[in-house]
Amino acid sequence: MKQSSSISKRLLFSVLSVYFVLTFLVTCVQVIAEYRNTKSYISNELQTLENTFSASLTRAIWELNTPQVISISEGLIAIPMIEGVVIREDTGELLTQKGEVSKLVEQREELVTEGELIEGENGLFGYRFPLVFQFSNRNTLVGDVTLYSSRNVVVDRIILSIYFMLGSAIAKTTFLIVLFLMAFRKHLTDPLEELVDQIEHIDLESLEDSIIDVKRVQGSELLVIQEAFNKMMGRFWESQIELKQTQKKLLNSNDMLDQQNLLLEQEVAKKTANLSQAMMDLQKQKYQLETKQSELKQEIEMRSQTEKRLVEKTHELEKTIEDLRLAHGKLVESEQLAALGGLVAGITHDVNTPIGVGVTAASVLAERLKDIDKKLHDQSLSASDMKSFLTESNQSVDLLLSNLQRASELIASFKQIAVDQASEANRQINVKDYLHEITISLKPELKKNAHKVNISCPEDLVLDLPAGAISQIFTNFLLNSVIHGFADKREGQIDIRVKDKVDLIEIQYSDDGCGISEQELTMLFEPFYTTRREQGGSGLGTNIAYNLVKQTLNGEITASSKPGEGLTYLIKIPKVARD
Repeated sequence: MKQSSSISKRLLFSVLSVYFVLTFLVTCVQVIAEYRNTKSYISNELQTLENTFSASLTRAIWELNTPQVISISEGLIAIPMIEGVVIREDTGELLTQKGEVSKLVEQREELVTEGELIEGENGLFGYRFPLVFQFSNRNTLVGDVTLYSSRNVVVDRIILSIYFMLGSAIAKTTFLIVLFLMAFRKHLTDPLEELVDQIEHIDLESLEDSIIDVKRVQGSELLVIQEAFNKMMGRFWESQIELKQTQKKLLNSNDMLDQQNLLLEQEVAKKTANLSQAMMDLQKQKYQLETKQSELKQEIEMRSQTEKRLVEKTHELEKTIEDLRLAHGKLVESEQLAALGGLVAGITHDVNTPIGVGVTAASVLAERLKDIDKKLHDQSLSASDMKSFLTESNQSVDLLLSNLQRASELIASFKQIAVDQASEANRQINVKDYLHEITISLKPELKKNAHKVNISCPEDLVLDLPAGAISQIFTNFLLNSVIHGFADKREGQIDIRVKDKVDLIEIQYSDDGCGISEQELTMLFEPFYTTRREQGGSGLGTNIAYNLVKQTLNGEITASSKPGEGLTYLIKIPKVARD
């Protein structure tokens, strides 16, 4: 009975374990779905509040009516789903805040220009929207508002649903356990008990009549056990008959064995004499074997010493290789930092020019403002003076804006290229725009001798890849063309052609520089190979580009050149990253 009970428990445990896991997972999914739906609903309600309070709050800030702003914020914080309100004016300074929860969220400095959902720490989330005042068909950004809600609000709304789901799961589980217990009792435990009882009452003295017959196992798997047991008892009875016959044969065989033993003793005596002679021969062979073992042991010791010396040499070699690898890594890093330093120096020179013009324009505008202010106080300001001042002011402002915009573009281009070269992360780039940004960052180097870069690329080609690798590859190519290819040429031309070929991108980079010989071409991608080592070349530029194409971009790169005909690189990059 213990065995049948154990089987029932194991079966019940197996079935219910799967059911419990499935019920738990389904309940968790339902709770998560309910949580997300409720959170989304609250977020939509927060967005709806923008239409309700935006106009009145905007006018209050425009009219500098701080008490009205505070009153509106108190009305917002009274809404149950709102746990925090932050209102800022157009300078980004905090105008008012309500709710302790807002202290836990770091505010961004710039104002938002359109509504956005935000996620904070400790389960906070909310909606931030701008306050725009319309006056004389002009929109003026006067501040922004951030409404916060939290995980606790969502949980309070769905807690009743969670209790209902948990109660339903517990009720279904309890009913299923009772149902399974009754089924196991009827179809497994009771038939097994009857089967065991009949087996225990079998008479071993009359095996031919020892047949069990349990009525309740008909049509179930236990019937197979009953039939197998009955067959086993039949075979056991047949085996007893065969055993008795075998015992008789064994007695006859013992008599014959006694006779054979006598003959065997005589044969053993003869074999013993032969064995003694064989033992003497074996002793002699043993001595010879020991001699050979001694010689072999000496040879093994010599080989062990040799192997030990070989292991020591191997360790020394591995350490040397590791030192070389570390040195190579440091050289590659130095090369990248040197290239970045060159970019900084060049972009600084280009940025100084528009900034200098902007400073001059601002100085002129300041002087004119002083003159106008003086005439205004002396009451000698005429219409012509004001018209002249406005004309000069507009010119100064236009000059200031155009030069500051130029400096901003240069700095933005350099910033993106510098960030990419220091990172291996993937990001989406428009290939043509990105190549253009690289050329802008290297413009100080290119315009020293009026070199031109032509880019041919589909306008809508966008890839998701390590942008830093692309930046380093083409920075090395462009600098190599300027330093090596155009060393004796003032007006060089560089062509970059990009083709979209379904599953890969083909990029051809070529210049019309001095080119290289066939022997130099075979060593082009080898580390530390350079034709200008005396001018400070490291020989790592093309090797870095080769490794970035092969390892980082999973692509292929080849080069072709002839002396006097320039140098061409052909790069093939898969659109989808390969493992």
